[in-house]
Amino acid sequence: MTIKINNVEAIPLKIPFSIGNKIPKSGGLEWPALEILLIKVESSDGIVGWGEAFSYSSQHTAFAAFNTMIKPLIMKREITSIPNFLRELQQILHLFGRYGVVMHCFSGLDIALYDIESKQKKLPLHKHLNLNSEKSKLEGYASLYRYADCDIIKEKCLESLKNGYKFIKLHEITEEHVRAAREAIGEKIPLMVDTNCPWDYDTALDIGKKLEQYNLLWLEEPIFPPEDFETLFKLRSNIKTPIAAGENCYTIYQFYQMVNNKAVDYIQPSVTKVGGISEFVKIKKLAIKNELKVMPHSPYFGPGWLATLHLITAFWPSALVERLYVYEEASLYKDSVVPKNGTFSVTDNFGLGLDPNQDVIKTYKVKY
Repeated sequence: MTIKINNVEAIPLKIPFSIGNKIPKSGGLEWPALEILLIKVESSDGIVGWGEAFSYSSQHTAFAAFNTMIKPLIMKREITSIPNFLRELQQILHLFGRYGVVMHCFSGLDIALYDIESKQKKLPLHKHLNLNSEKSKLEGYASLYRYADCDIIKEKCLESLKNGYKFIKLHEITEEHVRAAREAIGEKIPLMVDTNCPWDYDTALDIGKKLEQYNLLWLEEPIFPPEDFETLFKLRSNIKTPIAAGENCYTIYQFYQMVNNKAVDYIQPSVTKVGGISEFVKIKKLAIKNELKVMPHSPYFGPGWLATLHLITAFWPSALVERLYVYEEASLYKDSVVPKNGTFSVTDNFGLGLDPNQDVIKTYKVKY
């Protein structure tokens, strides 16, 4: 089918949120609001598609990049193949950097185009991606903030269990804080730890050995820089805990490098960063070929969240769904994204299944 782009708009939102009793930070900066950059695409036949470009602590930059670099290239374009179209755009703009905010913007555009194409075909996105897929309950996990406080960690772990989650992920970087979580939840609840790339090899090996006693499902992104796959493989070879990574990988090519280096047990592509659904589908094929487990990265609250649910439904219904454990002031999708006994599922509506709430957009839209 053909999509002719009639109009496109980047819509920046800032929705205040809290983590309970600390000031949230992202990238070392205070982070008082969820920064959601919506990409709205309207086709010539009147169908509207919605996407989301990753923009935490970088929203103004992503907004400018989309409007000045990408929008002029895509207005009034006719698209017969979304993957081919996105590859063309990547090639045109490669001189300005293959990754970072440009790829975040491509990701949002790609998601919006798939939303339109699925609506044209009158299919939910997961059916458009895999006609044999069936709607199912997807097991979620509470992705806790980094509290660096044993009492708060215990409180949030127990609160997560009370809210129906059966899996918990920490963002802590000390043995003391991991121990606090394990003591709170007991030995039977699966526990993961995402460290966000803090260590060199020697430090990671030392702490990784100490964390083995807590029976982690995986240790996530222990090495800086995240694309140092050789060192990640070296660490994986010398500790017992499985390694997960991928949220900071861009396009299929960095995943090729990671897989060829045998760096991980779990790969974690992020649909709002990696290049959208087009790149995600390529990664799916790579994962199947190499018999790797996929655990998508998805601490999102806009169309990127819905796209992740559809991708998991289509290809990995046994994968766990990451839900960032914060308290947002408003939701673009009201109660439809609230976990039910720790599980999530897609709707049967066409495309992503839900369009964002226009009142929330009006209230939380910001101007640059």
